[in-house]
Amino acid sequence: MSDVIIFGFPQSTYVRTVRMVCEEKGVSSEMSPIEPGSAVSADVHPFGRVPALAHGAVHVYESSAIARYLDEVFPGPALVPATAVERATMEQWISAINAYVYDDLIRKYAFAYLFPKGAEGKPDRAAIDAALPHLKRDLRLIDQGLEGVDWLAGKTLSLADLFLAPILAYTSMFPEGQAILAECPNMKRVGAAMTARPSYQKTAAPHS
Repeated sequence: MSDVIIFGFPQSTYVRTVRMVCEEKGVSSEMSPIEPGSAVSADVHPFGRVPALAHGAVHVYESSAIARYLDEVFPGPALVPATAVERATMEQWISAINAYVYDDLIRKYAFAYLFPKGAEGKPDRAAIDAALPHLKRDLRLIDQGLEGVDWLAGKTLSLADLFLAPILAYTSMFPEGQAILAECPNMKRVGAAMTARPSYQKTAAPHS
């Protein structure tokens, strides 16, 4: 089978998650670039999103499915925990990230800075202020979840951490996110461990 091809753009947090999974597993991959905001062929992703993945005759879309596929097919350190409780914890966090955290931290908060819609091209202060309650709630919940453990699902790095890291990379770029994260000791500890990993450093994208 051929090397892994990832369809998407490096600024996407979900594309970066897939790239980090590849790095953690030692999988050779290449990007098939899709410009942000451009149309995505139905052959790549039937819902017009990124990322998608091609591996020989295998084509997979949706980040969770891609991450699971890479972890199961390739050798290297397992990114899914060994115990039922840890696996459930991992799945809980991935679900929460996809359903709530991404929307709160990226769409409602980071996008207000990255794609400013306020007067004179400045960030929309009202939109940022409206996002702050959920921003604070989410980051504090994650910090509580990291109390007494090394990573989100327990003692070892899991897929959940790789879903969260790119989101936090954007959140930490802006003042309110920086201030809240500074009050989250567990996230500071785990964040330092994450940013030191080669998978994080090698996948850094513009604006992250």
